[in-house]
Amino acid sequence: MSDPTFVRGGSFLVRQSTPDEIFTPEDFSQEQRMYAKTARDFVDNEVLPLSDEIESKQPGVTERLMQKAGELGLLMADVPEEYGGLGLDKASSAIIAENMPGQGSFSVTFGAHTGIGTLPLVYYGTELTKQRFLPGLADGTAIGCYCLTEPTAGSDAMGIRSKATLSEDGTHYILNGSKMWITNAGFAKTFIVFAKVDGQQFTCFVLDRDTPGLIVGPEEHKLGIVGSSTASVTLEDVKVPADQVLGEVGKGHKIAFNILNIGRFKLGAGTVGACKQTFEHALTYALERKQFGKHLTEFGAIREKLAEMVARTYAAEAAVYRTVGMIDQLLASTGDLHGEAALQAIEEYSVECAVVKILGSETLDYVVDETVQVYGGYGYSAEYPAERAYRDSRINRIFEGTNEINRLLAPGMLLRKAMKGELPLFQAAKALQEELMGIPSFDMEGDLGLLAAEQKIVQNLKKMCLFVAGVAAQKHGAALGEQQPLLMRLADLILAAYTAESVVLRALKDAAKRGEDSAIVPIAAARLECERAMSNAEGFAREALANLEQGDTLTTLLAALRRLGRRTPADAITLRETIADRMVEMERWVV
Repeated sequence: MSDPTFVRGGSFLVRQSTPDEIFTPEDFSQEQRMYAKTARDFVDNEVLPLSDEIESKQPGVTERLMQKAGELGLLMADVPEEYGGLGLDKASSAIIAENMPGQGSFSVTFGAHTGIGTLPLVYYGTELTKQRFLPGLADGTAIGCYCLTEPTAGSDAMGIRSKATLSEDGTHYILNGSKMWITNAGFAKTFIVFAKVDGQQFTCFVLDRDTPGLIVGPEEHKLGIVGSSTASVTLEDVKVPADQVLGEVGKGHKIAFNILNIGRFKLGAGTVGACKQTFEHALTYALERKQFGKHLTEFGAIREKLAEMVARTYAAEAAVYRTVGMIDQLLASTGDLHGEAALQAIEEYSVECAVVKILGSETLDYVVDETVQVYGGYGYSAEYPAERAYRDSRINRIFEGTNEINRLLAPGMLLRKAMKGELPLFQAAKALQEELMGIPSFDMEGDLGLLAAEQKIVQNLKKMCLFVAGVAAQKHGAALGEQQPLLMRLADLILAAYTAESVVLRALKDAAKRGEDSAIVPIAAARLECERAMSNAEGFAREALANLEQGDTLTTLLAALRRLGRRTPADAITLRETIADRMVEMERWVV
């Protein structure tokens, strides 16, 4: 990278970050807030009134809405200006993605189009293919889709069987194969298609819908997002001009994996937006509904649910925009927003992108589940918004790589960085083991000020992650990558540390800007998240250590773990009450 001062991806485990370093929603510019409002107004005024038509797949409805979104500039964020786009930073792109949920089926159409349906051309297209395809994708007159998954190749993307054969005269490739679960296939005009040249070289192509031999199958019937288009695509002797290869022959895996990194942080942003909107449905219902002569918001059990939704969403939002901010900072230093340097900058934060994808999707699943519970029996009725939100949410743990795949990727990528010498993880883990196995110090640390206990928890969460990773690496060495149950627990420790630090840094930054009295919800959310993160992390670490050692060695390791988990527990009940008071008073999401 050209900037020697940039914050390396994954380095949060071994360095002390400060509030001033991170980008937060409180830092949005007026222009960015305008993009958010434009997206929200579009969803409220144009999309939601047509929700029934979208859900029933009424012909032409989604296509017209996408064209309207294009006219408003909502599809243009990541497309360079010279091809009809706006060429915005990644924060602005994420802000638009956050504010597009509200109608789950349409938001999936939007997300697939602006992400995997457009970005392969932005980053890997030739000048000819960019000029030909990007303007239509930017203005919504051509909807994009991404054809990778096959009946025998899902998470194992490299296992595809679709084949491409170069013609004798070298002018075109002939594609044969079948794809499934292709979002937007029913009405897409631009198809990003992966196949193996000569059955070996994993390669990406761009095709027009009307290419002879490209056959779109019937719509799938799905659990959720039922109004989105999902269909199979069959390739029967499809002739594709040789100049419609994206990137290089045999290098299609770079496109698949790099575009997924962008999709992951944008999905994290989208799920945060869905969390906020679903919470407001729950709050509105709880303010209106009476039982036993009281509004639901007067019952402690309901208030706790509402408060926990807010705390978890606030934390997820902090992690998402911290990640996007680091990407933008590195992109700005390269001076290259749409080239190879840009892709390297985004890839640098692949660990964080995986984390926010997991965090956002699982936070949304929690929020929609508790929203159904707040609605009670009405939550199970299709006449109320909770039912559809519950079904629509579930796909997010599968999109952009399943959460299991992302949990395996996060620690795996960190270990690879360490082995390359890009991160001093092994050195930090060794030093920590020596510290923990030594005589404990009972010296009182200085007061860290606001959120002092939480800042200490963050430090210990990082140490806990390094400690378990170090023991695991010593036990299994290079074979650690094959120990999936251990990697999953390491991933949850990484997730806990990154989320806790992100929310604490955001709350501290916010409180410094507007005062502690005005930042009571952020401070309470940070304390709740740190308490939850540490409680969960202790369990993950115990399971991992018990799998790695036994007898006296395990006893010693568990004693060291207890030192890291030692704390005075936060008064979670009062913290939730503080948040609930604010939400009920304001009758909407506000932090």
